[in-house]
Amino acid sequence: MDWLTPYLTKSPEIAVFLAIGVGYWIGKFKYKGVGFGPVTGSLIAGLVIGYFFHIPVSDTAKQLLFLLFMFGIGYSAGPGFIRGIQDGGWRWIALGIVMPVTGLLTSFAMAKLLNLELGYAAGMMSGGLTESPVIGTASEAIRALPLPDEEKSRLVAQIPIADALTYIFGTFGVIFFCAYLGPWLLRLDLKAEARKLEKEMGMEREEEGVSSAWRMFELRAYRIDVGLSVIGRTVAQAESQLASERLFIERIRRDGSIIEIGPDTILQAGDILAVLGSNEALLRLVDRHAEEQYDRELLDIPSANFDVELTNRVHAGRTLADLRQQSDAARGIFLKSIRRGAETIPVAPGTVLRRGDLLTLCGMEPAVKRAATELGKIAFPGASTDFVALGLAIFVGALIGVSVSFPVGGLHIALGSSVAVLLVGIAMGWRNSVRPGFAYIPPGAIEFMKSIGLAAFVSMIGLKAGPVFVQAVKEIGLQVFLGGIVVTLVPLFVGLYFGRYVLKLNPLMLLGALAGAQTMTAGLAAVQERSGSPVAVIGYSGTVAFGHILISIGGTALIWMLHA
Repeated sequence: MDWLTPYLTKSPEIAVFLAIGVGYWIGKFKYKGVGFGPVTGSLIAGLVIGYFFHIPVSDTAKQLLFLLFMFGIGYSAGPGFIRGIQDGGWRWIALGIVMPVTGLLTSFAMAKLLNLELGYAAGMMSGGLTESPVIGTASEAIRALPLPDEEKSRLVAQIPIADALTYIFGTFGVIFFCAYLGPWLLRLDLKAEARKLEKEMGMEREEEGVSSAWRMFELRAYRIDVGLSVIGRTVAQAESQLASERLFIERIRRDGSIIEIGPDTILQAGDILAVLGSNEALLRLVDRHAEEQYDRELLDIPSANFDVELTNRVHAGRTLADLRQQSDAARGIFLKSIRRGAETIPVAPGTVLRRGDLLTLCGMEPAVKRAATELGKIAFPGASTDFVALGLAIFVGALIGVSVSFPVGGLHIALGSSVAVLLVGIAMGWRNSVRPGFAYIPPGAIEFMKSIGLAAFVSMIGLKAGPVFVQAVKEIGLQVFLGGIVVTLVPLFVGLYFGRYVLKLNPLMLLGALAGAQTMTAGLAAVQERSGSPVAVIGYSGTVAFGHILISIGGTALIWMLHA
């Protein structure tokens, strides 16, 4: 491969893209849900390429990519993080703080016990807690120390080596603990607990070909003839007869003319009604008693399918059943899905809404707009990224990070541009969720910043550390690997018992929350698979924002603590 050396050395960007491509390819491979993922795959690819080819890496390019990533993760996690605090879900907050702090303290203790250098300690924390941003925050903290440049570079090169050694058990450990060991320790039958929780929430497991009345609707025309019980009743009375079935009368054709209706409109024999409801309810309750009509003009009502962000404090904390029964906003609309951050939340009568939830509502346009006004606001996608806000936010955050310092062990150490940019991203993301026109950045752009920003950053870290990788593994690999096992498991044990016996959390949701606090989506997927239910995602969504933010900041804190 000597022919490739001059090209990669002269144009190092080629090596970076090679590492990203190979890394994402490595990340695709999983065995029983366990794999490296694209970020660690990119790190490993960078280490291997860097071992065979000595690639010059630009520190400026690395920091640029990492700041984009940190802003992106802050912007996306900010709304859930701030609203989780504001809305008083204190038990999820407590767990979301206790586990990252336990991870930090465990990393510190193991680093002291094993007498690890700063870089190996930070990499052990990054891989053990499966939070790769620690690589960047710890690297920046090391560079801020009053050490010779050569020593700083040596310590920073240790981080990706330790991360690669500990990440695979970090992934496996969370999956095994949440799906097998945790339930065994709690003497928990996952499937039985899932059925019990679903029953409490009012969830119905859907059979193939059957759709829930909460999710799908049809508008059909029916003629009511003499003898039907609804004749002589008002629209409101007719709808209340079948309130649990959620059937709504939208318009009426009477004597050949279409008339708009209100709650007090009285139904007459011969009326043709435009009835809105689920396919299943219409077929079961209406088709047997009224003759369906083909009336295109009557049914030609604008329909809407909008994403509505829940911002009204009055409705936060209410169940869907409560909202349906006590709010006029629910009339004539159907809830297709709930998204909380990046996660899809089960739709059931007992599901509790939180501010910031994105509700996908469908129904007739006037009803959906009325509901959107009552619940919050329609989340219309913006046209483009606000680059002014993006650039100035990262500038301000980075400037704060390098100018604000704290006394640590007799020294004044800067906060760090990456941590400060993360905090600014949190503030900007939360503000955008309150005022959508402020600093809008499309989800696709944020996802690109998070994925490519971090993958490219760790690829470059790996390229630089590659030449010393094999020797470092021989010297200290076993120690770091065993330390990483402890770092992975201790927060899980603490979180399990603290969450179950102190916070009294539901055990199934708790297992999802453990995966969230250690930012491991594969752990959530394993719990869902073994329980046969999606409900663990509710616990996951309550802690994952805290995990991402606090563990990332923990990389800086670990270096400060070890150097103090």
